[in-house]
Amino acid sequence: MSKYRVGADIGGTFTDLIIVNNDTGEFSIGKVLTTPQDPSIAVEEGLKAVLELADVPAEQIQHLIHGTTLVTNAMIERKGAPTALLTTEGFRDSIEIGRETRYDLYDLMLEQPRPLVPRYLRFDVPQRTRMDGTELTPLDTGFVEQLTAELVENGIEAIAVCFLHSFTNPAAEQAARDIIQRVAPGMRVSISSDVIPEIREFERASTTIANVYVQELVERYLRRLEERLADSGFAGNFYLMLSSGGIATVDTTVRYPVRLLESGPAAGALAAQAYGVATGRDDVISFDMGGTTAKICVIDKGEPLIAHEFEVDRIYRFKKGSGLPIKIPVIELIEIGTGGGSIARVDALGLLKVGPDSASADPGPVCYGRGGTDPTVTDANLILGYLDPAYFLGGRMSLDLEAARQIIKEKIADPLGLTVEEAAWGIHQVANENMANAARVHALERGKDPRRYPMFAFGGAGPVHAYRIAHSLGAPELLAPLGAGVMSTVGFLSAPLAFDFVRSWAVELADINWDRANQILGGMETEGEKLLINSGVPSADITHRREVDMRYVGQGHEIAVPIPNGTLTADHLAQLQAKFEQVYVELYERSGPPVPIEILNWRVVSAGPKPDVQLQVRDTNDGGTAVADTIKASRAAYFPETNGFTDTPIYDRYLMKPNISFVGPAIVEERESTVIIGPAAQCHIDEHHNLVIKMPA
Repeated sequence: MSKYRVGADIGGTFTDLIIVNNDTGEFSIGKVLTTPQDPSIAVEEGLKAVLELADVPAEQIQHLIHGTTLVTNAMIERKGAPTALLTTEGFRDSIEIGRETRYDLYDLMLEQPRPLVPRYLRFDVPQRTRMDGTELTPLDTGFVEQLTAELVENGIEAIAVCFLHSFTNPAAEQAARDIIQRVAPGMRVSISSDVIPEIREFERASTTIANVYVQELVERYLRRLEERLADSGFAGNFYLMLSSGGIATVDTTVRYPVRLLESGPAAGALAAQAYGVATGRDDVISFDMGGTTAKICVIDKGEPLIAHEFEVDRIYRFKKGSGLPIKIPVIELIEIGTGGGSIARVDALGLLKVGPDSASADPGPVCYGRGGTDPTVTDANLILGYLDPAYFLGGRMSLDLEAARQIIKEKIADPLGLTVEEAAWGIHQVANENMANAARVHALERGKDPRRYPMFAFGGAGPVHAYRIAHSLGAPELLAPLGAGVMSTVGFLSAPLAFDFVRSWAVELADINWDRANQILGGMETEGEKLLINSGVPSADITHRREVDMRYVGQGHEIAVPIPNGTLTADHLAQLQAKFEQVYVELYERSGPPVPIEILNWRVVSAGPKPDVQLQVRDTNDGGTAVADTIKASRAAYFPETNGFTDTPIYDRYLMKPNISFVGPAIVEERESTVIIGPAAQCHIDEHHNLVIKMPA
């Protein structure tokens, strides 16, 4: 009896699912509207639909991997548990003081990010640990006992503990946690030395607070989802996608829910990585556009770039420092508030703006007919002929073209003195330029030239916009996979069970105590093995990847440098220095100053085997290899190269076999997405059933 794997991705507008046969690689996909009031409902409904489509009983599902935006939304909307912070005496305000920097020097009305814990719930605890880990002032246990009792009486449900220098000696934090759990057994507690034992107190405290702030919400959601899955007949393994690109069990993610912050977007990047490597393209730009946001990630040398810090709930989306810092490993991508549901408007200066606010799933774009009252990108795309009103979601949902025309005329075209078609093209192109500019900056800031990276486009709206964005970036080619509308779900299935560990020990290269270095690295690897073995991974299948954060002495920031496995000795010193200088030059295109180099953090990624995802397309069509056999109709679509609407052939994606080739303009339709291709572009289907578009000069 065949076993199956399922990936489920909850987006702001749609919930996507894929089911794959482990033996044959055959797959089926599904897409349902997200249910914002309870996202688990959409997962349950989508699972039932995709099981019915694939004619598979739920009992045959071996693994289900899930990604969610629940943590991000809870922090942005401030819907977590009432939380208190216990910190070293004299440091209760460090979480608000932050780095004492202004993210905009010239904004006299600058608004700083608001901590999740207000000042009246931040408490100084008599206790002090020196930088070297020795105790200066012992923990006042009586103070912690009395404070805990008072917090319980006042309805506090979660406590974050972050003491100074606890990353060198966690004893005081561990003692405080034990006291809290004894006095208040039902209290949620997170200590910084457990969540993120890393230097920099401000970021460590912010991350620890975020972890415990959403813990109850995440556990309640996941347990409810487990019940819904069980009611559907599912009895396999249920995993969650982490922000770093690994997956973990429910129990692990309940303990560290902050690591779910970017779980959905991470899956999309992994899908692009898997397809890029499979097609011999180790360097690609991943472009994932859905109904609410677009996500862009650089895949370099077959791996997505990883960051160890990012911000959530930014006051200004593109201004670093305007959000809450979170120090966890995360696939480095940029998320733009531009999606199919992004709202278009004319601002006070008479300029056309698109996003970041979105109509989301409820009520959705006006053309959905679900009560939307604002013009959106999807409404514009419908007017431009890019979408078929009778074939949206394969015909399961019809679109109202006249309603879209009326709302764009009323709110965009008439105020700007344009025709409806001109207004629609303006909305479409403003959205494109927003995303292209963000992609260009994202790549260049990481030392990558977007002109040499093919673009891999997916998501429900991604293939509609990808051609114009790739053209703007100067990308050499564009790839759109079969099933592009739900392709991020493939990322869930290609991720291994994995977890990241970090320990801070600041030391110059020349002063490294190699016994201590091996002890730190070995301890993290042992912890990783224990976690993975408990999750069902055989010990022989576990691998470890090491990195250190290095910098020139005196610098304020560090860079990640890979280091070898095994026992390190003084013989590795020259290798570490050379590798650091190589990475430094790759990033900044110049060598650093002639000063000593130091290591700040030591990192280990422990992982199980990476699943081999080989998707196979069911050959159920009777079409031949002639491209004419794949054309199902034509319709007028807008292309600026032809100065207006052009009668454009519509290709049936499911009839297109490998080696078929054609020339744009063209519209390629499948149930969950549509690819728009401009004039003169050379196109073909490769052996992996990807649509490959060579961009015209």
